Amino acid sequence: MKSSAMLTATSLLSIVLLSLHISEDIVLGFAGGGLENLVGIAILVVYLCGTLLWSDRRLGLTIVLLGAIIAFGMPVIHMSRAGVGVKRSAGAFFFIWTLYALGITGAFGAILSAHALWARRALKPR
Repeated sequence: MKSSAMLTATSLLSIVLLSLHISEDIVLGFAGGGLENLVGIAILVVYLCGTLLWSDRRLGLTIVLLGAIIAFGMPVIHMSRAGVGVKRSAGAFFFIWTLYALGITGAFGAILSAHALWARRALKPR
């Protein structure tokens, strides 16, 4: 499978997992359900545009790299503070599973996008 196809698939999976995770944060009480969530929607739209519209440009690859770092950071944030109390709730299994899946897809996406940026830099004539 080509690296660009793997990066697109990984980024789309990360976007879905991030949206599920944000929803779980609201349901489990880690975040409020108000208008401040529009910022999260805007971030996911930019991540989606970077993945689908600008994936052949340096800007798109940079956006995808930043999105992958955010996805990879979710388990770190929750495991270090907020996620401790979730083990007693009914949705704990799915919440923890999405954290693991975000960590995996985020790390893999960061590797793939960094590799694509590096390869793009190497191909550019000086």
